[in-house]
Amino acid sequence: MPNDLWERIAPLIPARPPRRHRFPGRKPVDDRTALAGIVYVLRKGVSWADVPAERIGCSGVTCWRRLRDWTEAGVWPRLHEALLVELRHASLLDMNDCAIDGSHVRALKKGAHIGPSPVDRSRPGSKHHVIVDRHGTPLAVSLTGGNRHDVTQLIPLLDAIPRIRGLRGRPRHKPKRLYADRGYDFRKYRRLVWARGIVPKIAQRGAPHGSGLGKIRWVAERTFAWLHQFKRLRIRYEIRADLHHGLLQLACAIICLRRLRSAF
Repeated sequence: MPNDLWERIAPLIPARPPRRHRFPGRKPVDDRTALAGIVYVLRKGVSWADVPAERIGCSGVTCWRRLRDWTEAGVWPRLHEALLVELRHASLLDMNDCAIDGSHVRALKKGAHIGPSPVDRSRPGSKHHVIVDRHGTPLAVSLTGGNRHDVTQLIPLLDAIPRIRGLRGRPRHKPKRLYADRGYDFRKYRRLVWARGIVPKIAQRGAPHGSGLGKIRWVAERTFAWLHQFKRLRIRYEIRADLHHGLLQLACAIICLRRLRSAF
């Protein structure tokens, strides 16, 4: 477990209730050890039952329970927001130009936010939606069923961008320009984007290719490549949508941390 990641997560983890004096039971596993198991599953894509307890220091069931508890406590979005603040303070965040896109993943189990995928022979799947800055840093992510249109997450993702501090003045929470592909070309959503003071740079449906918007929009595709390097996100195994979304947010936080490391 990298020290810089643990130092940022530790203050966000809720304190456990004190142990009983009489019949205290087994001593709980250290939080850092459990986090190492969660990151191991996220990176390697193994099942929770296959977590090597001898190497990690605890069982996969314990890691899953901590993931559940910390997801319900809202640890991952606060971690992501804290790292975005650090990036802005270091002048590594460029929110003038942002891009938005979606990506399909197959789902092997039932659960919320699962639907027949139109690009995978109607097999059950989910969609990852992400909005990124000019460098590909993920600002917000969402999870929907595989049959949901990308444009349905345009406004929710814009509203999900946290108020990012780090510099003097008002916190930054919206871009100046938003780049998107033809799937987002609807008059209704263009008006909604304009109403938020954002210039929509959306490719028009029916227009020939070569609009030039891809010179900025390609960073969203690269961010999906970064996210899917975490093998647990390539295929959705979690039945609970909030747990899969929590892993997705943790992956975004790790990407932000990598950008901080590369700058210093």
